Amino acid sequence: MAETARAPLPTEKAAAYAALRAEIAAVVAGEPSRTARYATAASLLANAFPDRFFWTGFYLVDEAKGDELVVGPYQGTLGCLRIPFGKGVCGAAAAKGETILVPDVHAFPGHIACDSRSNSEIVVPVFDQAGKLAAVLDVDSTQFDAFDAVDRAGLEGICADLLKTP
Repeated sequence: MAETARAPLPTEKAAAYAALRAEIAAVVAGEPSRTARYATAASLLANAFPDRFFWTGFYLVDEAKGDELVVGPYQGTLGCLRIPFGKGVCGAAAAKGETILVPDVHAFPGHIACDSRSNSEIVVPVFDQAGKLAAVLDVDSTQFDAFDAVDRAGLEGICADLLKTP
């Protein structure tokens, strides 16, 4: 299959997220595999904002343990393999079930440094159709204060769509 060129994203950030949300939804439509959906989203997100997104990926809830995240599809350098709920930014977002935006990860109590080059981070929960936590989307940046309310809204929208019934 020949690769098709992607349309450039709008330069305004909220519009870029809206276009990216529509693109991700269109690409994963009908795909039943969560892994394929997460991998697609991680790839498209990482490539959409390469100047800000240093590490982009998903940590999946380990169904056997229930209170631990295990690394899933991602783009970037080596990620942490497992993160207990309540530990680091990802574990805190999983335990709280809400998005956490950290302008300086070095000031976050209990931050887990999977890659010391990360300086800011946003973690967004992904819920399944029943409202149960399935994963978290983790995005790191080498820049301090790289994420804001527009990133939060855009990423939360994408995550809300990820596990809709295909």
